[in-house]
Amino acid sequence: MVAPVSDPWIAVLAVGAGAMALKAAGPVVAGGRALPPRALQLVAALAPALLAAFVVTGTFASGRSVVLDERALGLAAAAACVWVRAPLLAAVVAAAVVTALARAI
Repeated sequence: MVAPVSDPWIAVLAVGAGAMALKAAGPVVAGGRALPPRALQLVAALAPALLAAFVVTGTFASGRSVVLDERALGLAAAAACVWVRAPLLAAVVAAAVVTALARAI
């Protein structure tokens, strides 16, 4: 039996499909022309902005309320790793370990 897909995963899949559609439509719409510099800046800022929105809502939201719990500590650990330019894998592991330890306490 296949488990039902939850609402956050539907959003992730929809954003992923939209991103692929935009990426595929770019060459068709541009037709070999270069995009204006402002449009290039906007396109470059879309992915980090969407990722940041998902991280913030996943960390500080619980239903319809704002929460401050162990997930925030994990995010802080990941941010510290990014700050010192640690590899991405180290940031993910640090966030998971700090979150797990905070939940265990």
